[in-house]
Amino acid sequence: MRRKFVFVLTTIVIILSVAGCADIGRRNLSSFEQNKICYDRQKEPYTFVVDAHMHSRPFGGTPVPFFELTEYFNKTGVLFVNMFGIGQLLPVKSPCTYYLDCPGTPVLPSIKNDFANAANYLECKPQGVQIILAMTFMDLADPEGIVEMIRLYDKEYPEIFKWAGEVNLVKQALFNNGHRPVTKGEIDKWAEFMKLLKDRNIPITFHSDLGNNDEPTKFQDLMAYVLQKYPDNKIVWAHMGLSKELSAMDVAEHIQIMKSFLDKNPNLMLDVSWRVLDDNYFSKPAYRDLYVKFFNEYSERILPGTDFVASRDKDFNVYKNELEVNSNIFRYVNDEAFRNIVLGENYFRLLGLNYHAPQICD
Repeated sequence: MRRKFVFVLTTIVIILSVAGCADIGRRNLSSFEQNKICYDRQKEPYTFVVDAHMHSRPFGGTPVPFFELTEYFNKTGVLFVNMFGIGQLLPVKSPCTYYLDCPGTPVLPSIKNDFANAANYLECKPQGVQIILAMTFMDLADPEGIVEMIRLYDKEYPEIFKWAGEVNLVKQALFNNGHRPVTKGEIDKWAEFMKLLKDRNIPITFHSDLGNNDEPTKFQDLMAYVLQKYPDNKIVWAHMGLSKELSAMDVAEHIQIMKSFLDKNPNLMLDVSWRVLDDNYFSKPAYRDLYVKFFNEYSERILPGTDFVASRDKDFNVYKNELEVNSNIFRYVNDEAFRNIVLGENYFRLLGLNYHAPQICD
């Protein structure tokens, strides 16, 4: 009887382990190492295999368990994940999981989510998905101490964090929670930590609103100033500067601004994550055609992502839907853009990873 009990218990443990960390996706990581089998766009998914912008921790409350989250990736065929925490947290006693539900409550930078990510990652050792962890704690308005804190990360979790961000240069949605735009004087004080990131070949993702519906380019100069001050850093501009506050910008003007930034700054890349972009722009055929043309032309400068925030009130179906919505526009790009963006060639090149996107089948 005791032997039977031990057998059953062992079986349960194995099942739970497999469900949490096994690869059950369509393609696997080795196919991106060997690069022998071409990708058939007519038969294989249009959804991206690289989620270069997702948050495994919420602003407050309970997160989706790490093992469950890795299962989301396996089930959807996402093989590479840029895993952000959330650098700005609601107070521990706050009942909210989302800052917009608590106007007036301060949302402050913290290291808690980064350390939780690292601990979960090392404990689970996920199989079948390649995860890059990001440092999200940085308070860009108060840069003193950032390098010292990175040294602490080095001590506690050596060589684990290979990305920085998403960090906020200006995020209007947080204005009611104590956030304000970073000033040019404060940007001048970033030199030490930006040099450290550059020396380590660590990209940094900035959330920097371009503007709002009343003033579409109100904050444009802030990102321009960052790029002028730190031209040698690998910088990713989250959401192409768009947001809920900028939901009705002239598309031709927006694309021209993005082209100008890319032409002047060879180390800049654009992140096109967040369903707000699809809801307000990409889902409208006339707008979509313009963005598809832009993506085809600048296909080596674009990164995809869901911007999924893994709070416990969400589940696999939410992640799957976010993946599909944020991938919709890529149905229409040409093969070169599909390979660079959807199949991850840009991401591999940016990080110097030993993976290669498959060629597109004739």
